[in-house]
Amino acid sequence: MKPILIKDLLTSEPDGRKVTVCGWVRTKRDSKNLVFIQVNDGSCFASIQLTFDRTNPGNADLNAVEDALKNLSTGASLRAEGSLIPSPASGQAVEVTLEKLEVLGKCPPEEYPLQKKNMSMEYLRENAHLRARTNTFGAVFRLRSQMAIALHTFFQERGFVYISAPEITCSDAEGAGEMFQVTTLSLEKIAELGVKAGANGMKIEDAHKIVDYSKDFFGKKANLTVSGQLEAETLATALSRVYTFGPTFRAENSNTPRHLSEFWMCEPEMAFYDLFDDMDLEEEFLKYMLNWALTKCSEDMAFFEKRIQPGVIAQLQHVVDTPFKRISYTEAVAELEKYNDKFEFPITWGKELQTEHERYLTEQIFKSPVMVYNYPKDVKAFYMKQNEPDEQGRITVRAVDVLVPGLGEITGGSEREENYDKLLKVCEERGMDMSNYQWYLDLRRFGTVPHSGFGLGFARLLRYITGMANIRDVIPYPRAPKLADF
Repeated sequence: MKPILIKDLLTSEPDGRKVTVCGWVRTKRDSKNLVFIQVNDGSCFASIQLTFDRTNPGNADLNAVEDALKNLSTGASLRAEGSLIPSPASGQAVEVTLEKLEVLGKCPPEEYPLQKKNMSMEYLRENAHLRARTNTFGAVFRLRSQMAIALHTFFQERGFVYISAPEITCSDAEGAGEMFQVTTLSLEKIAELGVKAGANGMKIEDAHKIVDYSKDFFGKKANLTVSGQLEAETLATALSRVYTFGPTFRAENSNTPRHLSEFWMCEPEMAFYDLFDDMDLEEEFLKYMLNWALTKCSEDMAFFEKRIQPGVIAQLQHVVDTPFKRISYTEAVAELEKYNDKFEFPITWGKELQTEHERYLTEQIFKSPVMVYNYPKDVKAFYMKQNEPDEQGRITVRAVDVLVPGLGEITGGSEREENYDKLLKVCEERGMDMSNYQWYLDLRRFGTVPHSGFGLGFARLLRYITGMANIRDVIPYPRAPKLADF
């Protein structure tokens, strides 16, 4: 008999019909005459109870069930058959009377890493191949799935085209240089050549000359992408509204609860949108995503509220219900400077906002989500459209960061520079290798249009929604400095 997912069984009418349950044992409680087994299959937070009455086994083969029970412990997998009946126990409407039991996979209790006790997040990270069986990570990964569905639904309902940006690229959208190199060249051979070059007096700053990239797989230096934005722009200038959703990579040596080396990004790009159109979409998108979590993932959200971060539901609901405050960077700095004595890093015009500044704006000053726009050009990327200089000659770009209470920045976007000459000038000022960006400049030569977009780090959103303290705990297998297990 085909098994029924436990989430469907729990909402079924307890009419006594025969059902098959498959899953993993959470607990087994064996008294003199009664056996209670809690089984979970990951389809929902709750487990279903199997009951076996030794004094009234019904249609069960008593000896066969007893033999199977001897091999049943926490973590073991099973296939059970029985009748779906009303449950006399509080907190559940149905249970299954056990008539047939097959242990599919034993789980030696003395060796099983997931014991019935509190386990640290660090310990569970070391056992990431098993941690999805816990309540916490089952809830995290179900919510991750729902948020991916919500993301696609939002953009599909608004006429966007889903695209896939390449994961291997020869350009750097961020310009930070923190990229993982992709090569088929022999590192041992390069090291050997380097030793010989050093012996012949080659300076270390010229060591790159020993690498002949024309012999590499792609014929030039290639890296894993840090962003799909530049490629998304090419398709937005043909399809009007597009979005990417896929993995990106940063070789940033940051061993913190907020950084990953591999993570998923969502990057919509819209032709004919200016900065304020972009801001409207960001606000609508974030409210939509948080509302989806609150309404469609209520059982798992209740768990996060109770066990992970008390108050997280109210915090998310506040963002959904509250209009986002919009303020320029210059206005934000002027406001923050009044409280510089409270900050570890005092703020002045021209500096990047730190997390402490972002949270102070949202949690203390405005008590709402905040959109900060028009940042100094020197702290933002090359592709952002410049504003005219202000009265003091300072130049800003049409960038926006969306800040939320309890986190700080959650998305960042900008209006892109659509003028060929202006974009080329910025690239030259920054000393960029234009051989890798000519295709990008071509967008400004052939039918250029105003266009804008933003980026959302999917793991950052999940961390905010779940209240998980470490970003490594909202992705199945985290990648970070010195961490590439599994």
